Amino acid sequence: MFKSTLAAVAASATLFSGAAIAGPYVEVETNSGFDGGEYGSTLIETHIGYESSISDNADWFIQAGPANEVGTSDNAPTELSGKLGASVAIADNSEVYGELSAATTNEMEFDNLDVGVKLGVKIGL
Repeated sequence: MFKSTLAAVAASATLFSGAAIAGPYVEVETNSGFDGGEYGSTLIETHIGYESSISDNADWFIQAGPANEVGTSDNAPTELSGKLGASVAIADNSEVYGELSAATTNEMEFDNLDVGVKLGVKIGL
């Protein structure tokens, strides 16, 4: 359950913020998990990715790399995580975006992935 919470937190990161980066990039993201106010652990994802435009009003990205859990009493193994997403402008300063994320579990086993889905609307003020 807690690992699923971490995956959901990781999936809730901002999809496209600031200036767009066309082409390849590196992203390091840190997500900490809490359960009932108690600190659980921190997940550090180090991804290599690529993003580009689909059209004048739509962008997409894909990224993947290792995910390391720190802050737990046991030595958590390195897992793999990745994200695929897109955004479409629907008006001036407004867009719809979506993201699919997945992470391996149990020492990089692919038969039981933690999966997260995000869909949202961003409206500029």
